[in-house]
Amino acid sequence: MPSKVFAVHSSPTYTMSKPSRESITLVEGLGVDDDAHKGVTVRHRSRVRRDPTQLNLRQIHLIHSELFDELCTKGFDVVPGMMGENVTTIGINLLSLPTGTRLRLGGQSIVEITGLRNPCAQLNGLIPGLMKAVLGRDEAGELVQKAGVMSVVITGGVVQSGDEILIEMPTSPHVPLSPV
Repeated sequence: MPSKVFAVHSSPTYTMSKPSRESITLVEGLGVDDDAHKGVTVRHRSRVRRDPTQLNLRQIHLIHSELFDELCTKGFDVVPGMMGENVTTIGINLLSLPTGTRLRLGGQSIVEITGLRNPCAQLNGLIPGLMKAVLGRDEAGELVQKAGVMSVVITGGVVQSGDEILIEMPTSPHVPLSPV
């Protein structure tokens, strides 16, 4: 199955869940137009408190829809947009991609993956236990954070459900994703 955009979401206010939209507009170097997290510097409130001058490496949040299937088997009824992502994907293992991977969303938009989303306790406000459910361990016992990836907008444009996603890997050596 080709990699595709499953759904898109945005919210002009600071809310955990973001409503689905017909389309979103990505703005180069800023994020999603009409989204509370749009900006050159950090917009996530906890990060603003620490240092409001930090570059915003979390302009676009992507989650793979396959996570929702996994969570469903654990008894969590989670739907696209509920965990605050801007783009829900299908057919792509986002967590396996290295830092610096570029994703072409639709005809012209390009985002570059900066790292993993660090799940926060607000997830438990949606469904008790959800934060723990998006954390796991690999074969070596290392923590696996499954709540998606963060990225920045390299080239802006309109993104909508059904758009194809093309993957451009960075040059080697590949750097594994870490929380941003």
